[in-house]
Amino acid sequence: MPIQGLDIILVGIMIFSGFLAMLRGLTREMLSIMSWALAAIVTLLAYSHFKDDVRGMIDTPMLADATLIALAFITSLILFSLLTANISERVLDSRVGAVDRTLGFVYGLVRGLILVVIAFLIVSQIVDRPNLPKWVREARSLPLIESTGDTIKSLLPDNPESLFKRDRPASPAPEAERG
Repeated sequence: MPIQGLDIILVGIMIFSGFLAMLRGLTREMLSIMSWALAAIVTLLAYSHFKDDVRGMIDTPMLADATLIALAFITSLILFSLLTANISERVLDSRVGAVDRTLGFVYGLVRGLILVVIAFLIVSQIVDRPNLPKWVREARSLPLIESTGDTIKSLLPDNPESLFKRDRPASPAPEAERG
């Protein structure tokens, strides 16, 4: 079985991602993810704490909320990113810098695989397998991509939209107009 286009795409993305992660190092890659998560947490806390104050300054509630969320997220992300850059530079310049870069490369390879798998999962929801191009159907890497996709799908909740639904109190029924 010859090498197909999907195989070349997979290897190319994995190597590109691996080299990018190697340049940054595993520490910076992990701290970057943590920075985004912490920025999201800070944003949630800032929103619940300052929502009424900002709505008092900006008349349109949606605009007030969007402004508060954007400012809180961007500000905290910048601060956490500066801290992340400082820590990761110290690690890269230390004795463990080579190990950090090597582990970063491995992390980048895995990240590249996951990116291709997610893209394949999206495409496979739109296009039936028999209708996929030959360079996808006959790729040597397809079994790896499919099995990794199955693993990812097994980790996802069965009903993801339920994670975003809040229990909201029922709104009172409008009173009948008196005439």
